[in-house]
Amino acid sequence: MVFNSIWGRFSYDLAIDLGTSNTLIYVKGKGIVLNEPSVVALRKDETGFDKVLAVGKEAKMMLGRTPERIDAVRPMKDA
Repeated sequence: MVFNSIWGRFSYDLAIDLGTSNTLIYVKGKGIVLNEPSVVALRKDETGFDKVLAVGKEAKMMLGRTPERIDAVRPMKDA
């Protein structure tokens, strides 16, 4: 009972739409609080793992304009 009272002060009712072109986050009482392109720019580091360089609008500007080591992709495409 006490946990629910405390949690209610810090939680929000929200919805996330992982769309193929845009990702939207809606918060009850506030409306859409995030509307960003579903794009991520990745770079392989020395160990072979991908490092996130940019997401959303910043990554979308990189589409088709990145050097060979960096990939700007739409991860939800054909998902």
